[in-house]
Amino acid sequence: MTSIQPARRRRMPKAERKAQMLDVAEVVFAEQGYLATSMDEIAERVGVSKPMLYEYFGSKEGLLIGCIQRARTELRTKTEAAIVGATGPEDLLRRGLLAFFEFIVEHRRSWALLRQEAAITVPSAEEEIEGIRTQQTALIGAVIAGFSPDLEPLEAEAFAEIVVGSCERLALWCERRPEVGPALATDYVMTVVWRGVSARLTA
Repeated sequence: MTSIQPARRRRMPKAERKAQMLDVAEVVFAEQGYLATSMDEIAERVGVSKPMLYEYFGSKEGLLIGCIQRARTELRTKTEAAIVGATGPEDLLRRGLLAFFEFIVEHRRSWALLRQEAAITVPSAEEEIEGIRTQQTALIGAVIAGFSPDLEPLEAEAFAEIVVGSCERLALWCERRPEVGPALATDYVMTVVWRGVSARLTA
């Protein structure tokens, strides 16, 4: 008589398992905040042992950094893809802004995590969040400078900082105004910011 063997559980590839851990951690961090979150709960929700969680990320702080770094990569990828094929500086800036506001809508947990962790004392997390701002300002500054070679690098950088700062504040405001979607938020920023940028580019 042939015995029936129990089905073997599929061994998940390391990259897939890591992504799963980040997915769950992102949810728990966003729900409870970093300080109130325990590695035990994350491990339980993922369905792995706590030692395995530590094996992948080293610590709770390492897991938080992993979530932030993933969000940073996703935002950069989305922004770079959005500006491909832009017909000019105005179109390019509009595409980049729209990509940012769409990212927030599509990745609400990531945005909640970034917004929340900016207010707590985790130096490495603060550095990573600032790294996202630096990434965005560098991208915008390079684009602006590329369309106006005569523009001083310091001024191009200042324009980029203004754009990024205004977008962050507007994104926080949009949370209280759900009727304002990515397209309208982009219009608001362009109305205020583009006028000054365009005047300088054509000076």
